[in-house]
Amino acid sequence: MPLKETDPEIHSLIGKELQRQQDCIDLIASENYTPSSVLEATGSVLTNKYSEGYPGKRYYGGNEFIDAVETLAIERAKKLFGADHANVQPHSGSTANYCAYSALMEPGETLMGMELSQGGHLTHGSPVNFSGKAYKVASYSVDRNTEMLDYDQIRKQAMEQKPKVIVCGYTAYPRTVHFERFREIADACGAYLLADISHIAGLIAGGAHPSPSKYADVITTTTHKTLRGPRGAIIMCKADFAQKVDKAVFPGAQGGPLDHVTAAKAVCFHNAMRPDFREYAHQVVKNAKALADELNSQGLRLVSGGTDNHMVLVDLTSLGITGKDAQTVLERAGIICNRNTIPYDTQKPFVASGIRLGTPAMTTRGMKESEMKETASLLLKALRNRDSADALSSIKKEATALCSRFPIYGDYRV
Repeated sequence: MPLKETDPEIHSLIGKELQRQQDCIDLIASENYTPSSVLEATGSVLTNKYSEGYPGKRYYGGNEFIDAVETLAIERAKKLFGADHANVQPHSGSTANYCAYSALMEPGETLMGMELSQGGHLTHGSPVNFSGKAYKVASYSVDRNTEMLDYDQIRKQAMEQKPKVIVCGYTAYPRTVHFERFREIADACGAYLLADISHIAGLIAGGAHPSPSKYADVITTTTHKTLRGPRGAIIMCKADFAQKVDKAVFPGAQGGPLDHVTAAKAVCFHNAMRPDFREYAHQVVKNAKALADELNSQGLRLVSGGTDNHMVLVDLTSLGITGKDAQTVLERAGIICNRNTIPYDTQKPFVASGIRLGTPAMTTRGMKESEMKETASLLLKALRNRDSADALSSIKKEATALCSRFPIYGDYRV
């Protein structure tokens, strides 16, 4: 029986969420709209199967077609990113990083990654995360003046700390990551190099950001951000690390893989090899620059002065509003984003002095530079009229009208 009849409450909530997505400007840098082909694979009968192990080496019978699906996903991931080996089973980016660390180092050894408040991720050594509890952490920061990576300073710190693993790739860094510089640093101090490209994987696949494939020992990425795939992750590595990575995933951290999600990942990689995806990736960057330029021209300070990728980090100090309050105000105006600390922030992370904006989702809808400028104006108008319920209501109507020109999933309804 259809969901509408068996569970009308959930059916209704899914419908409302679809409508919210249709009507709101989504500027969350880690969100996107998956193609209907990815939704179809994710909702397929593959969810019924159990398949602990790897293709050709399962602990359950009946995996003939599951093996073919996973093998296809592996080969497509390797081709897309130029990797020697790929494991497509990790359920999330955090799990992927856990497994990668387990393959490269022992508990108590030194992990070097960017500090969370500077633009790193929880799994890059935050004390509240497993990474900060299991390993000795040597966090690096961006330069206080430029708010960009200072590779000479990172090298100096690495030579002093002698980490076993150096992590590059970030969750709130709007500039190009020079992976070759990190390779030089890792070689100089005898460390392994792990590139976490969760945010920029789609840009890399589309040729809009340099690739770490020649430089990193291990690469981790989620599949649901700029790649426009299902929620999940993969690990890629040089051939020398293949066995250790596979064992770290299964049986080290996970049991049975999510076969329906593996199929959706395969679809995602196939889509990312198409010429139109390359156009998409470059448009994401163009849109981010247009958004940044318009915000800057209207008086907002941008962390590092701008962007090279898909995101813009905005310092709200001049407007006298915190990131937490700005997030709430903008949601009332039909603009969705997330609060974010800025480098050397004086606010607590839950409050923050900034907001993080991204263009992947709205680029998927077909918006280009002119719509980004329009979006920037709506955003600023909302923040400057944050105490007026009428103004915010009016801006929300404008935001919905803009979105209506760029529908998602066509006439699809729950």
